[in-house]
Amino acid sequence: MANLTPQQRQLVEQWAAEGANLNQIQDRIRSECDTTLTYMETRLLIMELGVKIQDKPREVPPEEKPAPPPPEPAADGTVPVADELASPDAGASGGLKVSVDEVPPPGAVISGRATFSDGVTVQWFMDEQGRFGMRGPAPGYQPPAADIPAFQAELDNILQLRGF
Repeated sequence: MANLTPQQRQLVEQWAAEGANLNQIQDRIRSECDTTLTYMETRLLIMELGVKIQDKPREVPPEEKPAPPPPEPAADGTVPVADELASPDAGASGGLKVSVDEVPPPGAVISGRATFSDGVTVQWFMDEQGRFGMRGPAPGYQPPAADIPAFQAELDNILQLRGF
């Protein structure tokens, strides 16, 4: 296996104590000790030295609140946006409104319109392969960034209601 001097073995122990992972130790052995070890050889060396590799603390995911029930579509096909999903600056222009077309255009399995808080209306659609698309009034149009999460949530609700 590894022909490391006692000083080099102490370096490996020191690196592990400093929080280096196996890859970092393997790289440092190669660069500082001029010895190339495979990953497995590095693992065996760590085991032979009795060194414990410190695991990084795992992030605890935030608790998720249960989702409110999806809103029911109105008679005109418009699905209202829940207050907590609406854009904070949606006031004057009426906020985000999403509707579903009764008959989608050729090549689409579902489509509709979305009016964003900036007052711009776009056509959205999903094709037969499940790909999502959006056509704006002008090439390169980007909806307001604050509206995107609400639009995605509303579109998700619509697709669930329609069985997609």
